[in-house]
Amino acid sequence: MAELGEADEAELQRLVAAEQQKAQFTAQVHHFMELCWDKCVEKPGNRLDSRTENCLSSCVDRFIDTTLAITSRFAQMVQKGGQ
Repeated sequence: MAELGEADEAELQRLVAAEQQKAQFTAQVHHFMELCWDKCVEKPGNRLDSRTENCLSSCVDRFIDTTLAITSRFAQMVQKGGQ
């Protein structure tokens, strides 16, 4: 098996780091969704009452806002790193 050059090794490390970030983000999404469910849904059933719907809607809105802020921050970090 051929040895990796420095450029190949750096690219591999970058790809691994990106995959780790994706995995961390996915884990955070799942954790956040569990928190919203536990906070908002008192009794699961076929229909949600208006209080539960409003709670879940607010939770999703906060999630979207947070996701956009994090995505923007990552984009800034990547842009600075590429300069």
